[in-house]
Formats: sequence, C-alpha cells, structure tokens
Amino acid sequence: DAMIVAHVGTAPTADQVAALRSVADRVVDPVEAMATRIRDAVGLDELDSESDRTPDRSAESAASPESTDSPISAASPESTDSPISAASPESTDSLESTDSPESTDSPGSADSPGSADSPGSAESARPPGSAERPPRLIRTIRGLSGPLLVVAHDNPDPDAIASAVGLARIAEAIGVPADPCYGGEIAHQENRAMVNLLDLSLSTVDGIDLEEYGGIALVDHSRAGVNDSLPEGTPVDVVIDHHPPRGPVEGTFVDVRPDAGATSTLIEEYLSRLGIEPDRALATALLYGIRIDTRDFTREVSIPDFEAAASLTPHVDESTLDRVESPSVSPETLRVLATAIDRRDVRGSTVASCVGEITDRDALAQAADRLLDLEGIAVTFVYGYMDGVIYGSARARGTDLDVGELLRDALAQAGSAGGHANMAGAQVPLGILEAVAEDESLVDVVEEFVAGRFFESLSSPPTPPSGTTPEAIDADFPD
Repeated sequence: DAMIVAHVGTAPTADQVAALRSVADRVVDPVEAMATRIRDAVGLDELDSESDRTPDRSAESAASPESTDSPISAASPESTDSPISAASPESTDSLESTDSPESTDSPGSADSPGSADSPGSAESARPPGSAERPPRLIRTIRGLSGPLLVVAHDNPDPDAIASAVGLARIAEAIGVPADPCYGGEIAHQENRAMVNLLDLSLSTVDGIDLEEYGGIALVDHSRAGVNDSLPEGTPVDVVIDHHPPRGPVEGTFVDVRPDAGATSTLIEEYLSRLGIEPDRALATALLYGIRIDTRDFTREVSIPDFEAAASLTPHVDESTLDRVESPSVSPETLRVLATAIDRRDVRGSTVASCVGEITDRDALAQAADRLLDLEGIAVTFVYGYMDGVIYGSARARGTDLDVGELLRDALAQAGSAGGHANMAGAQVPLGILEAVAEDESLVDVVEEFVAGRFFESLSSPPTPPSGTTPEAIDADFPD
C-alpha cells in the first residue's frame, strides 16, 4: 500500500490544511505504521512505547511558543489545538478533520478521556494493526467500480443484520452507494421486530443482479457460497467477521477477529474511528446485535464489546429497544421447547434432544438456550428437520468443552457444522435418511443418526484450534 507522509512545518497555510483534510484517510504516522508492521511480522504482542526509548521532552515542548500555537504540529501528537496531527494515528483514521463535530466526540480524540496515550484507553486495548484498518477499508471501498453489495449470512441474526446495515452506512458516508441484503428468511420474532420497529432497509439476495455491483462485502461470515445465498466462489472485496478461523479467506480487505463477541463491535469501531455518528436506528441495532451475540455480556465477551456498547448507548432508542426485546413468543417456539424438554436425553452434564419436524429453525436456538437453565446441565444440543435438512443448535456454559469443535467432529463430514466454543450450529442433508421403512419413524431414525455421532464425539472431545489468524476462517453458524 502507498503511504503519504506530510510534513508542513509548524505554521501551515490554509491550503495545506485543506489538502491534508482531503486525504485524511490516507495520511499515516510513518513511525506508528512501521512499528505496527514490524510487530505483526515478528509476532510481538506489544513494543516498548516511544516514551520508553526517548527522553521526556514534554517540558521542553511546553516551553516552546511554536508547540502551543501550532494548528498542525508534526512533533506533538498531544496538541489539543491541532485539527490534523501528522504524528497522531487517531486523526488519520477520521473522515473529517479532528475539529469536526463528529471526530471530537469519537473515542481516542486528542482531548478526550480515550486518548491513545491515556492508560486503559480503547486505543491501548486495540490489537496490532488496528490503526491501519480504517484507512485500508476506505481505500478498498473507494476503489470499487460501482455500488457495494453487503451480504449477511442466510437467516440472519441481529448481529448480522446490524453489521450489514452498518457497513452500508460507512460506504454511503464516503460516497459509495451500498445495499445490505441477506438470504433465507428473518424468522425469529425478535429479529423481525428489530427490522420492523427500527425500519431497517434490507433486500433479499434472490433476484439481485450481481453484475450491477462493483464489489461484494461479507459480514458475520467469511466465505461466499457457504452459509449465504451467493454462488460459491463469488469474488469478495471485503470480509468483516468475528467467528473462529478454520480455512483460507479471500478478499481485498479481510478483518476477522475471533476475540470479539460480535461483528457489530467491529462495525462500531469503524464508525467511531472514521468519525461517522450512527443514527438512532443503527445504534440501537448494533447494540442489540452485541447483546444478543454475547448473551447480555455473559458469553464470548471481550473488552472491545463493552467499549462499543458504551459508545453506542448515548445514541440508542431505549423505548424501541425494549419493544424489540419483548416480542410475543410464537406457538412454534413454545412447541419446540416443550418437545425438547419431553424428549431430552441427559448424559452427565450434557443434554441432547431431537424435536422432529420444525417450521422455524430459530426455535432450536431458543430451546438450546433455555435447556441450559436445567440444573446440572453445562452443554445442550437441540436438533430437528425441515425442507430435507437437519438443523441443530448447541450451547455451553461453565465448561472447557468447545461445542463448535464438537459439532464439527460429529457432523461436518455429513454436512456442515461449526461456531464458537459456547455456541454452534449444524446443517446436515437428510438424504437417504428420508427413505425410512413403513414401520420406522423418521424422528427416531434422525435421532439415532445424530445422537449417535454427537455422543460418540463427546466421549472423546476434539482439541480446540490454536493459533488462529485472520487469514484462516471457516463458515460460521450463528444460531
């Protein structure tokens, strides 16, 4: 990537300031950029700060009249009067100069409590390379030959929906038209309430002409044609996801961070660092996406999830969020839950239940969540079938068992499976299982097949993956 380094001295002209603002997303601090690249290359978690390697010159700079009056100071990233600081990685990520209304309230601005130099700040918690991500994302989107199509995974959950709308908002903020879309259906009553009450505009992949778009982005999943309705092998320009890596990911810009509890957390970070203030609907959707994927900050949660939630909260429509979180429960959900309880197969601290034919696959996830409330249960797996496919959802709490790896080991060879350590899902074609004898029940045949593989893998649990990297990721199953 090209690097633009600007040195304009201590008394820049108005034209110089305007020129810097016009390319703010491409101006970087060369020291910070090189340190980040070296850190990534050698695998160090952190480098000694510049202040540890050089004498403290704060007193000297404070005594200098140039350092206090300069609107742009190449030597002083701490200057609160500087609209653009060439040495400040925070300012280079903003779409606007740091004296704009958007950027002065964003985390990490020079005069905010979240300054990059303050202990415990959001910037200090960000992983290596985080300062380079927003400019690279902007360059990738601006380089497209036409509108951007933002694709969520099939049957999207709140995190996928909010992330798709959020990335489209980022593209539109820099002048690139974007359309968020999804495949399958939005079945869960809370998800439907979220889309309807917040008036979120999303299209379905069916009927979309891909030739009309200059680029494709994937959110909350990472491979075209795997758990989405795109043709397999479709070229992808942007990937933003938080699910654990399992295989290669192709894209011009790839940001996959398994440590984050939700993709919405990553989208919020981009909004903040680029100085884009979300409207109430988007902020509410992103916060809800984070809360759902982290189960109200009790599952797979990280510090950035809390930081993103704190940043979004002032913009959230609380009354609408309350209505989204309290929708009516469908009869199908109650039926599936009742069947799961009635047909439960408990072995130690694990319960599995085949609920037979279903009409709403999302009811499986809700049942798996509720079965975790049973006394002495740490792992749940609820599965059923519809439209020729067996669907399953697994949950875990208070155990070292990785249910994502467990389902992969048990069912990936027969279909597709994966997810996180505490939440995972599977899809297996019924295939020849549908050809049951007259004296057999399809429910019993499915239960024998799935439960047999599940408990066999449970008897010798697979080892969780280690050394994950953004360049390797498998399909996710976010239910």
